[in-house]
Amino acid sequence: MSWNAVSIALLGYLLGAIPFAVIVARHYGVNVLTHGSCNPGATNVRRTAGKRAGRIVFFCDTLKGFLATYGASYLARENPQLAMMAGLTGAFFGHNFSVFIKFRGGKGIAVLVGGMAAAMANVLLIGLLTWIIVFFLTRYVSLASICFCAILPLCSYVFGYDNHTNATVLFLSTFAIARHVPNIRRLLTGTEYRFTRPEIR
Repeated sequence: MSWNAVSIALLGYLLGAIPFAVIVARHYGVNVLTHGSCNPGATNVRRTAGKRAGRIVFFCDTLKGFLATYGASYLARENPQLAMMAGLTGAFFGHNFSVFIKFRGGKGIAVLVGGMAAAMANVLLIGLLTWIIVFFLTRYVSLASICFCAILPLCSYVFGYDNHTNATVLFLSTFAIARHVPNIRRLLTGTEYRFTRPEIR
């Protein structure tokens, strides 16, 4: 990897490390690091501070991934796709291990969504359809997110992206799934948080 790509990844890390979950939840009077699952992500903010707060966090985290990825293409000296993957990788790990909150962070799904929107919109479309179907069948955000991550590397390969992009998508998706291990355990024991279906009036 060139120094240009390393610099882009570092910039992406700093952008991704902005803890919007903590900032927004605090505005709503909640310390997301000590409430709910204690995970500084959009789902836990929604659960502890309300739907509006959760939506704001998801939008901001998605925007981090988009800007880090799309912006990288303008900083690239010769290989825009490589630069975009570097920017996305930096933002993803910045979100997961934020220097601003003692290297804690969310699981990176929203950041992946933003990065895919910038670099691989066709792959993202299949991933989002998968997420929607799984969520509305099960009402588990975690399971929908795991399935979303699982299908991304396959779609990247099928759509003919280069080897470096395929490897990056596989790595980030696998890492995101690994971050869901506690959720997987709760799913297996039937104790995972499940969003209830709205009542029809």
